[in-house]
Amino acid sequence: MDIATIVGVVVALIIVFTVQILEGGHPASIILIPSMLLVFGGAFCAAMAGGVLKDAMGIGGLLKKAFLPKVTPPNVLVDDIVKLAERARREGLLALEDAVKTVEHPFLKRGLQLAIDGTDPEELHDILHAEVGAKKKADKAGKKVFENMGGYAPTIGIIGTVMGLVHVLENLDKPESLGHSIAAAFVATLWGVLSANLIFLPIASRLDRLSGIEAEEMELVIDGVLAIQAGSNPRLVAQKLRSLLPPGVAKAAEAAAGKKAA
Repeated sequence: MDIATIVGVVVALIIVFTVQILEGGHPASIILIPSMLLVFGGAFCAAMAGGVLKDAMGIGGLLKKAFLPKVTPPNVLVDDIVKLAERARREGLLALEDAVKTVEHPFLKRGLQLAIDGTDPEELHDILHAEVGAKKKADKAGKKVFENMGGYAPTIGIIGTVMGLVHVLENLDKPESLGHSIAAAFVATLWGVLSANLIFLPIASRLDRLSGIEAEEMELVIDGVLAIQAGSNPRLVAQKLRSLLPPGVAKAAEAAAGKKAA
């Protein structure tokens, strides 16, 4: 589980509140429920208005994916595919029918099942790549929700500030409360800019990055399944798949394979 987003967002917020304290302020002075409700609620509703209901209703799952993603190390995935290739080479493709039940990676499991069922290689290639394309489109729609929220939040914060200043002007006959009221009015702008740059846009970037990692992983699986179906030599399968990994990961995978062989 990769906790980069949790660490990044939490530490960024801690820095903001720490600076507030160092400047002589109090954290409670910027935690104003009306301002936060306007910014977060308004940004979400504006993003929902600019898309379709299905995308907006899936925001809970997107947040879970962004903060608590389960990313399979590519070298582990390569090792699993190579083991399957060795068994298929030794016992035949149909021998993998029992092994498929123990495969945890859902895309690899579907690909192997299609291969075992005798799907034509070209059709198998087209089916799996179509699934990759569909996933990219779905991920793009999910990312767009947070990008839109990041775009709307600062402007909605300004709206909140204007509303607060209107309230201030209505109470000019109470000079003792003007300072507090003006400060509270600008908190909405603070949360608008803060939420956009420390929460919404980073989450959108995170979802985009995770989508890219998952798409690369799926492409790796497609090459592996097609190689298994073709009865390729497991060593060649391993070499081909490792050539698709990032340089550092590929070297580590080769070193680990060498130790196992020794």
